Amino acid sequence: MVDYFKSLVQPDIRQMIRERDRAGLKALLDVMHPAVAASILEDMKDQEIWAVLDNADLPRRVEIFEYMSLRRQAELVRSLDQRRLSELLEEMSPDDRVDLLSRMSPQRVEQILRLIAQAERNDIRRLLSYDENTAGAIMTTEYASLPVNITVGEALQRLRQQAPDSETIYYIYILGEDRRLKGLISLRELILAPEDQPLAEIMETDVIRMRVDEDREHVAQELARYNFIAMPIVDEHDRLVGIVTHDDAIDVVQEEATEDAYRQGAVEPLRDDYEDAPISVILWKRGVWLLALSLVALVTAWMLGLYEHATSSGLRDAPPDLSGTLIILFLPLVMASGGNAGSQSATLFIRMFALQPTDAAVPGTEFRVDRRLILRELLIGLALGTTLGVLDALVVTIGFHLGIWESSGTVGDLRRALVVGLTVLSIVVVGTAAGTLLPILFRRLGMDPAIMSNPLIAAIVDVLGVVLFYEVAMTFL
Repeated sequence: MVDYFKSLVQPDIRQMIRERDRAGLKALLDVMHPAVAASILEDMKDQEIWAVLDNADLPRRVEIFEYMSLRRQAELVRSLDQRRLSELLEEMSPDDRVDLLSRMSPQRVEQILRLIAQAERNDIRRLLSYDENTAGAIMTTEYASLPVNITVGEALQRLRQQAPDSETIYYIYILGEDRRLKGLISLRELILAPEDQPLAEIMETDVIRMRVDEDREHVAQELARYNFIAMPIVDEHDRLVGIVTHDDAIDVVQEEATEDAYRQGAVEPLRDDYEDAPISVILWKRGVWLLALSLVALVTAWMLGLYEHATSSGLRDAPPDLSGTLIILFLPLVMASGGNAGSQSATLFIRMFALQPTDAAVPGTEFRVDRRLILRELLIGLALGTTLGVLDALVVTIGFHLGIWESSGTVGDLRRALVVGLTVLSIVVVGTAAGTLLPILFRRLGMDPAIMSNPLIAAIVDVLGVVLFYEVAMTFL
């Protein structure tokens, strides 16, 4: 639908650009929703986009510009002179302009900051100083705040003055001396309260807040947990420094889910969308993982080489068909069973950790929580492995009986089926354990559990599958 709408509107926009219909372009931007206007303009040429946006008032121009992708914003500002760019940045919301400035070279950022007002400049420098994965990097400093020692009537008058420059006024933060966060009141409560009532009597004093250096994913989880519109962010002295709004939290959740999805598929996360990323970047992001997986596969080949004596000359007093039917035909079955079981466990645990609030594992109890989950998953792995092992052994026996595979006699066929069944049982349990323990280990080390991607889990279990298959075969045959 969006592409169809673009195909209808873009020719008209280009026609108005050629005719220099400034009034028509301004009217179009005024009546169109900024997000719709941004989606229509985004894939047009840079000079065409500015030829359209320059006809809108600065606030409207910035509003449309902020709805464009960050990659497209960075491309568009390259053609702007420093004066026009500084005007654009001053009008942008603090969190959005910091995201844009982070895409520029430090030299150009310094040149631009010289043209920006001192107060805005200090705010930009402070936000740029925070790590990109912390609450400080995604917060905005445009919030509504009031002193604690005023009445409701005075609060409403001050709020009217702050409203145009605040991202949201539904939550009003009550500050004491040195901007320490003392309380919170909603706009609804403020409107319904008597005008002569002090704010200190109606404000909520037990305010949930987050530190400026907290992980941004944790902030988004807490905001969703309490169904807040915004989360107050404080420094180490409990001074209010900004807020994280629900729309920024949604962006964080989407970015983190995308990163996890990439890592689960053994791809390093991309900074931009796939269609916007350069081929060289995609090659590097995918090639690094493929190289690592190839090295693990070489370990599998090395393990096969160690057992070559068993398949090349046969074992003493063992059936000669160990090298033929058993290994060649059923090794893929064993490796696939273990890899799939491990990938299932890893997917479940990684997703659970992504959705689980950070404080769910209270210090001192995290080991007990993890131990319970490990035992539960191992029990599931044992049940799945037993079921698959019995079924596979039964199918192998029937296959030998029907002549699908070359038979070596009833007793020999049963022994070979037993080897396959026991190996499948063992590798499913081992794969489940690997898929469970490795994400937990990475989480304990403070690393992203999603690094344990499904292909990596499968590759590790392949190595173990080779060892288990040969050891079980040599034991029983």
